[in-house]
Amino acid sequence: MNAEGEAASPLVLSPEDLAEISKRGVPRLFRERTVLVTEGDKTNALYIIVEGRVRAYVSDPNGREAVLSVMGPGEYFGEVAFDDGPRSASVVTLEPCQVLVVSRTEFEDFLDENPAFARHFINKLIHRIRTLTQNVRSLSLMDAYGRVARLLLDSAVTKGGEQYIPERLTQADIASRVGCSREMVSRIFKDLVQGHYISIEPDRIVINRKPPAHW
Repeated sequence: MNAEGEAASPLVLSPEDLAEISKRGVPRLFRERTVLVTEGDKTNALYIIVEGRVRAYVSDPNGREAVLSVMGPGEYFGEVAFDDGPRSASVVTLEPCQVLVVSRTEFEDFLDENPAFARHFINKLIHRIRTLTQNVRSLSLMDAYGRVARLLLDSAVTKGGEQYIPERLTQADIASRVGCSREMVSRIFKDLVQGHYISIEPDRIVINRKPPAHW
């Protein structure tokens, strides 16, 4: 549990693990909108976020993007390339970031010496597989409304009896994550607000009640 009584995310490093692995990493500072990893590159470093947020995405030759995830302090990325394959996605900073860059050799030594962290690493990969499976299911079987509603519920936290999304997702952000147009997201949001399912506040989206499974 954290200081506010919420369970820690299984994707976030504990303070103890972060302190230990920090000894093996090189701290780097990056400006907002800096591309840290490019899809298709052949690199073998792990990146651990100390401060700031990043966005992982894939793109096509026409410049269209699909957002895979947004990560913050205590999360890490780059582990998929440890099979000597190319990077499977690009990662860009959303704000100024402090990142630890850990080489493959250092990380493998850390795993050998810290079996508890190795379990954390495996659980993170399992979570990634589950998330990808859910995304494929949504894209294949859900309409645009269903994908938007699921994203809102999956992104929400509950605190003080209120369910909300702690960051203000723009309609363009949501469109890129669920694979539909911004105009479609705008129409869905209008219906959800009019139905009193959600409220749009300056810094967050509040879920007043669970949106219906189908519209």
